[in-house]
Amino acid sequence: MSDVPGLGRGRVRSRLARRAQIAVQRRRVFGYLVTVTAVIAVLTGFVAHLIDKKDFPTFGIGVWWSIVTLGTVGYGDVVPHTAWGRVLGGAVIVFGVTFISFLIAIVTSLFVDANRADDQDARDAQHEQTQALLQEISTRLSAIETTLGAAPGADRP
Repeated sequence: MSDVPGLGRGRVRSRLARRAQIAVQRRRVFGYLVTVTAVIAVLTGFVAHLIDKKDFPTFGIGVWWSIVTLGTVGYGDVVPHTAWGRVLGGAVIVFGVTFISFLIAIVTSLFVDANRADDQDARDAQHEQTQALLQEISTRLSAIETTLGAAPGADRP
């Protein structure tokens, strides 16, 4: 990547990770997943059409094959027969399986983290309520001790 600030890979990943985390916290992940999958399908479908026009005569057929292959369905209605088409097919299969696995792991992790944060907030609120109750009990106990200490004939240890 470039040395220009703001164009580094780390910054882009950080921004995407932040947006993904916000989407998970708001429970709106579906749109992001659809977008990423669609972009990958279109790109690989375009490459398939460019490198193997015999098996992928139109851009649409290339995209259809890419979607079916990325989703690990593999209907078999469109199959690459050239060496480069098969290389692309193998890469799309490996990428599809890997992408889906990582995607599931990441989304699951983000959901767990979001739930963990919600649980921590609930525990913090409960802790504050407990502290307030203990303070109230302590105040009442002090008032009772004062009242008992001031009563005539009170026995104090």
